[in-house]
Amino acid sequence: MRKLAGAIAALAWLIGVPAAGAEATYAERLGWPTGSRVVIFHVDDAGLCHDANMGAIDAIENGVATSTSVMMPCPCVPEIAAYAKEHPDLDVGMHITLTSEWPEYRWGPLAGRDTVPGLVDPDGALWRGVLDVASHAEPSEVETEIRAQLAHSRAVGIEPTHLDTHMGVVLLPAFINRYMTIGIEEGIPVLVPGGHIQASNRRLPFPSWYLRWKTARLWNAGLPVIDTLVLAPAGNGSYEDMRERLIAVIRGLRPGISQFIVHCTQTTEEFGRIGGSGSYRLAELRLMKDPAIKQAIVDEGVILTTWRELKARRDGLATQR
Repeated sequence: MRKLAGAIAALAWLIGVPAAGAEATYAERLGWPTGSRVVIFHVDDAGLCHDANMGAIDAIENGVATSTSVMMPCPCVPEIAAYAKEHPDLDVGMHITLTSEWPEYRWGPLAGRDTVPGLVDPDGALWRGVLDVASHAEPSEVETEIRAQLAHSRAVGIEPTHLDTHMGVVLLPAFINRYMTIGIEEGIPVLVPGGHIQASNRRLPFPSWYLRWKTARLWNAGLPVIDTLVLAPAGNGSYEDMRERLIAVIRGLRPGISQFIVHCTQTTEEFGRIGGSGSYRLAELRLMKDPAIKQAIVDEGVILTTWRELKARRDGLATQR
């Protein structure tokens, strides 16, 4: 049963479900005009390494990226934490990390191997794959590790603006309630898409009501929710095709709050020793800074936002009651 749950939600792709037809979008619920298309361009994997930190900073300072999140078990957290302290308005969340997938660049759980043995592989690191975590870890161990990572985030001076997920692990049916409960208890927004998905043909075999049911719990607890999770299309491998496909996705955005997930990295020799996705990550950094992407956002009237703003708007609704 555990393996089936993992297979159902191999959410390295972070797939959503269709939005309910006539319901108000979460953008409208949070006070934006009807029909508004509101976007977070989110840079995953800060803290992974120096190159990832520099890419996230570059995408936010010089591009359209508005948010990032940090992999707390990784070696370069102090560097991005120092930057966050110098930029207190930075929208920086916690990228809950329960896998260690790179061939020779590994890390273990912050809760300790003896405390969460189901999260640890024979090498003493976190498991490499989502299905490995689903097959070996108990929900209580996942919760323990999330809380340890949150404690570490605060210890290095980062009060996260949101919680999200590396490789989608905490969106697995066995773990999602623990993930959401921590966000609700701590008053931290939690990434769970409440509506549709774009730029992907993959779909979860969940019932259509599943994620809407989950996000309703977050909304009713006073936390903001997004409508859409957007996976930027890879294209045919050329940068020009990636750019044109991303512009097409921006033009085709539905009303609501959408989060684009990107991995922006200034790929030097360092990242070349970690893994083989450096060229793609560098291309996504270029996209965030590309004048054509910036112009498409302006032409389409897209509103850029952050998790910090979403939380402020949700808090404002609560105080009006």
